[in-house]
Amino acid sequence: MAPEDQPRATSNYSQAPSSFNLQASYQSPANEPFTHTQELPALASDKPGEKVTYVSALRKAAVVMQEQINKELTSRMEEDKKREGEKGTAHDAKVDEAKEEDTYGEEVVEED
Repeated sequence: MAPEDQPRATSNYSQAPSSFNLQASYQSPANEPFTHTQELPALASDKPGEKVTYVSALRKAAVVMQEQINKELTSRMEEDKKREGEKGTAHDAKVDEAKEEDTYGEEVVEED
């Protein structure tokens, strides 16, 4: 993934924050950009139980975000395929759908 495609955690605060935002943004020259944000409560204290709760919330937010990102990227992949078909640039050879999904958005060098 290119650096601009990487998820970034952001927060804006001047005092001790009560929450943080986990944010992922995607931009592509061929598709509409999207941004997903998950709000997370701030770590209340350094107590082990509080840390476990915080990490659990972070893990859940990451799973939700990954599901949203996967849906968005799948949608964009379908849009790309449709555009290729309309332009007559669709591949004549049979396409390996699983391989296409695994490498979507990446440059793939085919070995002969």
